[in-house]
Amino acid sequence: MDLHPAAARYPLGGSGEFMAKKLVLASLLVMFFLTLSLGNQRQRQRGYSLPEAPKGTEFIFARIWFSSGRGFRNFSIRAGWAHDYPDAEEHILQIANEATGINLHKMSYVIVRLDNEDLFRYPFSYMSEVGGMNMSEREVEVLREYLNRGGFVMVDDFDSQYSLDWFASQMKMVFPGRDFVELTVEHPIFHTFYEIPTLDVQAPFQYRAGPPKFYGYFDDNGRLCMIINHNNDIGDFWEWIDQPGYPLEPSTVALRFGINYFIYSLTH
Repeated sequence: MDLHPAAARYPLGGSGEFMAKKLVLASLLVMFFLTLSLGNQRQRQRGYSLPEAPKGTEFIFARIWFSSGRGFRNFSIRAGWAHDYPDAEEHILQIANEATGINLHKMSYVIVRLDNEDLFRYPFSYMSEVGGMNMSEREVEVLREYLNRGGFVMVDDFDSQYSLDWFASQMKMVFPGRDFVELTVEHPIFHTFYEIPTLDVQAPFQYRAGPPKFYGYFDDNGRLCMIINHNNDIGDFWEWIDQPGYPLEPSTVALRFGINYFIYSLTH
């Protein structure tokens, strides 16, 4: 079945519209800080379980649970694939709900095992800490089919050349003839909703491996089917957006990246 529903496009207007969107995002963040701080403090004290997304929303954030060096383990918030869960999901989704015309909810997220064909239901998916990935044959098969059907993957929260090379070797099992391509700021994904003027951005941590880089993974038709945030952790900014741990400017930049990725997955 096709992954993409008949989703409306969300075109970017001129510079005036861009400034209006920046002001809207700033206003939303003020309201966000005022209304969610106590709620998130309670959330971090609760237990964790596999979520069920609300019915009828246009967009679902699907976090991929993949095999690591020791294969699948019981769900653990400490596992690399689960880093920043669930605060990252709830925060970016709430901001996207207020800033865009997408029909979604802050609870519009699920966790999907990579060996499960349920993944085909979700045009957008998210992978964290892929430097520890060790895919089984079944996972390779499902990921190949997912990308062939039009799925889009955001890869996040990993650093070092070693980890990038390891993930590249994993993806060689999926499509042996494809490679990662470093993206420039001219690519449409950086202009789909918000105008992102530069890829010279700040990571939440000062990675010794080098500055953040953005790589693309393209299908045989030239469609970008994976965005790879290397030497970066955009989800960490999302997770802690309601706390004073990170400066506001790189945190809001991370929100813009995320919303652009959402829109791109729905329209390409």
